[in-house]
Amino acid sequence: MDWELPEELQMLQQTVRRFMREEVKPLEDRLPHDAYTLPDEQLQALQKKARALGLWNVQTPSEYGGAGLSLLGQCVVAEEASKCRMGPYIPACGAFGFDPPNIIYRGSPEQIAKYAVPTADRGEKTFVAISEPGGGSDPGRAIATRAERRGDRYIVNGTKIWISGAGQAKWGILFARTGPGRGRDGITAFIIEKAWPGLTVRPIPVIRSYYPYELHFTDFEIPVENRLGEEGRGFALAETWLIHERPPYAAATLGIAQAALEIAIDWAKQRHTFGAPLADRQAIQWMIADSDIELRAARLLVYQAAARADAGHDIKVDASACKVYGTETAGRVVDRCIQILGGMGVAQEMPLERWYRELRIKRIGEGPSEVHRMVVARDLLGGQRRSA
Repeated sequence: MDWELPEELQMLQQTVRRFMREEVKPLEDRLPHDAYTLPDEQLQALQKKARALGLWNVQTPSEYGGAGLSLLGQCVVAEEASKCRMGPYIPACGAFGFDPPNIIYRGSPEQIAKYAVPTADRGEKTFVAISEPGGGSDPGRAIATRAERRGDRYIVNGTKIWISGAGQAKWGILFARTGPGRGRDGITAFIIEKAWPGLTVRPIPVIRSYYPYELHFTDFEIPVENRLGEEGRGFALAETWLIHERPPYAAATLGIAQAALEIAIDWAKQRHTFGAPLADRQAIQWMIADSDIELRAARLLVYQAAARADAGHDIKVDASACKVYGTETAGRVVDRCIQILGGMGVAQEMPLERWYRELRIKRIGEGPSEVHRMVVARDLLGGQRRSA
């Protein structure tokens, strides 16, 4: 792979960078430290500008009103958007994870028209409900929520947990077991509306202000026409979606770490101790150098995984590798940057302590590091590894 970004993606990178610097940063500077929502009037104005720049629903196919970016393009946008602390949370404005999930476009024309198109047009949040209390790291085998067909309805009972966006969304995609046993076969996907009877939504407070949710289903009825794809074939939809989410997810953490490193470099140049700037101290120089080297390596790993996906390759192992290294690198970099800033690094006057909390979650979300290491190890030990 040529490690130079294509010219059109370099232009996209600059566009997102300017948008975040000139439009988002001035707004977020007036918000509380842990805010992740904008007042409606400001949000609508921002969304209008994002549309004009082509930064609208970057994951959504162009025929349905989105930018239709390649996976590599999505990574570029995710990295740049995350350099603002509000960047990942601005609906549809280039923020990673705010498009309707791409598996909706595997549905019928009627499902796409009813759910995906208007949601993408309005820039609204959706959710995907896979993880359960009994085993989030192995969602296929751990899914116990059941959907029993009764005539023209499915009756759902069970619980989902750690579901991002469920508090703000109007609809989402649910994965439930319709077949016997506890394997990956027999899982079916459904489009569900949050307003339907039988669903209780409870926030789960975590170390950041953007909470995930628990969804509890009690005799929850889903019309047959809201089944997404074939009965019993839902896990294949989930797996493809999860794998292709991981490179942009990792890229977003690198954007945070890069922004933190730039803050630390500026601080080291202007902060004096014992009669000399911090930048003259070898300990500080090595923290900065190590951070830059690791970020370069992680970025190339992410970009390579995305480029391989765009070329039509199976990236299951690539996605796991870049997810582990990207999120863990970002955590180390921000930790070093806090150390460089000392007390100011953990003060709410700076974004570093918020980013530190955000990044601790990233090593768990989209699959914990240990599970992704297992994926890479199995590939190596199974003797199927492609040549580098």
